[in-house]
Amino acid sequence: MSRRTASPLSLVLLGLGVFLLVLAPMLAFYVEPRAKLNPVDIDSTTRYEGTGTFYDADAQKERENQEITIVRRVLGDVAAGDDDTAVWDAATAIDTPLTREIDDPRQAFQFTTERWVMDRETNLPEHCCDENTGVDGNRFGGDAYLKFPFDVDKEHTYRWWDSTAQDVVALRYDGTKEIQGYTGLAFTGKVEPVKTGTRQVPGAMVGLPDKDQVFADEWYANEKIELVADERTGRIIYASIAPKKTLRQPGGGTDEVTLLHSDGIAFTEETQQEQVDLADEDSSRLQLVGETLPVAALVAGFVLAGAGAVLLARRGRPDEPDRDREPDGVPPQPVAA
Repeated sequence: MSRRTASPLSLVLLGLGVFLLVLAPMLAFYVEPRAKLNPVDIDSTTRYEGTGTFYDADAQKERENQEITIVRRVLGDVAAGDDDTAVWDAATAIDTPLTREIDDPRQAFQFTTERWVMDRETNLPEHCCDENTGVDGNRFGGDAYLKFPFDVDKEHTYRWWDSTAQDVVALRYDGTKEIQGYTGLAFTGKVEPVKTGTRQVPGAMVGLPDKDQVFADEWYANEKIELVADERTGRIIYASIAPKKTLRQPGGGTDEVTLLHSDGIAFTEETQQEQVDLADEDSSRLQLVGETLPVAALVAGFVLAGAGAVLLARRGRPDEPDRDREPDGVPPQPVAA
């Protein structure tokens, strides 16, 4: 009685199957989490448009129903970042019809620069690397600003950093919203009126004509913030804000002058499409690594390992004896008469 030797095919199938079974959890639990990192080399420009009111300082009057634009450019400082930390420099210009044609963004109606430093995995701010909120001595807070964290949670109230208020705003889930044919998760919130500083202006500007100059109080509110984020990547694919900046008399309780106000300034359709395309590409890549490939590897691994094991078992069975053949060395028996 002899055993058959294992065929090369059975060993190949079994080995490949075992390899795929090991690869599947590695992709899902090791590779994919390490792919969920904010980039250090970001280069992004987003544009908002809307109509509203602004104060024309030259004419010394408010202008209503004017086109207002906001352009934000975000660049990653690769040299300052590392495996764990990303450093993004953001420049934001708010323009009106009086400043839109000026090439120098520093001559915009309002121009600010910031330096946001974050943990690449959690999106939480890191207080290092010359962090700059736009106000000396202040530090960033919250868990969402230029983007949301990965794997956006509908049940979580996100703390979004508002640069003008220099504080965090609670954003709560408000349902799904389709942007350029792509579904995202909408979060909304608002900023109640808050004093943000003082500004020296002619007294007449805030209802005090008997005073040449006063330090008027600057107030800010944002009546509705709506951000729509891609669930998997946290990329913001749509943003709409309703800012209101006013001046009040020193210690006053009512608005005297509207510096800037709009019921809605939102991503342009071009910006929406750009952000949707990027979100779709990044989300598909993460889904491929974290779901599609692991499931395919798991199924293929079971099939191949099973086929190899079956072939190996069959080759390992002992040969069946030939019932019509006499054992070696035994003479044939005579047939009885």
